[in-house]
Amino acid sequence: MKKKYFQVSLYLLVPFVLSGLSLILVIITGRIAFDQGSRVSDTNMFLFWELSVYTITFMISMLITWLLLRPVTSFIKKAEKLPVFSKTPKNRVPEAKDALEHFTQVFDQLANILSKVEAKEMFPKIIGQSKIMREIFTQLLKVAPTDTTVLVLGESGTGKELLAESIYDHSLRRNGPFLKINCVAIPENLLESELFGYEKGAFTGATSQKIGKFEIADGGTVFLDEIGDMPLSTQAKILRILQEKELQRVGSTKTIKVDIRFVVATNKDLPEMVKQGLFREDLYYRINVFLIQLPPLRERKEDIPYLADNFLENNSKSVNISNTALQLMTGYSWPGNIRELKNTIERAAVLTETGVIEPVHLPSSITKEVVSANIINDLSLDNVSIDNRLGEIEKGLIIEAINRTGGVQVRAAELLGINQRSLWHRIKKHGIDVAALKQSTKNVD
Repeated sequence: MKKKYFQVSLYLLVPFVLSGLSLILVIITGRIAFDQGSRVSDTNMFLFWELSVYTITFMISMLITWLLLRPVTSFIKKAEKLPVFSKTPKNRVPEAKDALEHFTQVFDQLANILSKVEAKEMFPKIIGQSKIMREIFTQLLKVAPTDTTVLVLGESGTGKELLAESIYDHSLRRNGPFLKINCVAIPENLLESELFGYEKGAFTGATSQKIGKFEIADGGTVFLDEIGDMPLSTQAKILRILQEKELQRVGSTKTIKVDIRFVVATNKDLPEMVKQGLFREDLYYRINVFLIQLPPLRERKEDIPYLADNFLENNSKSVNISNTALQLMTGYSWPGNIRELKNTIERAAVLTETGVIEPVHLPSSITKEVVSANIINDLSLDNVSIDNRLGEIEKGLIIEAINRTGGVQVRAAELLGINQRSLWHRIKKHGIDVAALKQSTKNVD
């Protein structure tokens, strides 16, 4: 049975408490006076003054409370009428016990909305409004205006290059050159000459002088992608540029000064590579100045609807995604991350003939994994505590329930067999973006 709460207006509660405290002080003062033998000629007059003090304090407290709470209450009412704010709070958060709790809930939602707006406006290239991505955006805003070397770690397909571009866009070097260098794409025997350049006659085929990429990037930013695959011989020369800001072309003894800001990225385990002697320890510590760990897509599933919408908007064919297909995509682990999601949506858009992506248009790997997944299979104890694993299972169940109920938390709580307040606290604990999940159910049927 649902509990009912009787709310008392703060306009009455606060003055009542303050005037009550003042009355208690008056009574205590009077009793002390009596105990000390003070003479009170008229007891009624004393009681009259007690009542007068209480009444005056109550009225003054009401006035002060009204002056303080009126703008806050007005702001709350206006905020709740905004289109981006839920007009039916009961579907978004549980019913508040009192006005203070209601204020807290509203301000939490407003802070969440504002942070999403800021993320979208500040980083239009990166699609992501989940809590973990907004925390990364905060890191970007702090490090971008500096010349600090940034190390971006993340699985393949998580968007490390876009992150590097965003750092450059918000840096003081945004008017200078920005060079992207993939350490895997350039053959090992050509990597050094491509990066540092070479003099005429430095080797067979060097018929003229060539300026290297680092010289071209002087005064700008260089993004070294997949630095974990760079040969050890080249790593030593990269270290010199980072430390001394100078280089030598192949076949030359002349030192050239360069002013470069480095952003490096890899999907490799660099500390392990250092232990195995595959990566220079001194270079690792030199590039690991400001570390940003880019999460895999399976840890930011709230962003999947936004990513899917973005990919479909840029598709030449007008296509939507059914609710069932989106649920399957949300439940999938995405080992290829955002790149795999993009390819999957493009493929499904080609296959559909009705303009709606259904489960039948998704790869069998997705449907098989999600359909066959169950709690027992999820309980892998390798290097993962049972609390963390149970937390992941709980988060997945909540996301599934919210998706199935179209974002209505009252129904989701009933589906999960818990009360609405408990659901709200669990959503907050796991950082689940209900608005993103709710948005994904629109225009899909």
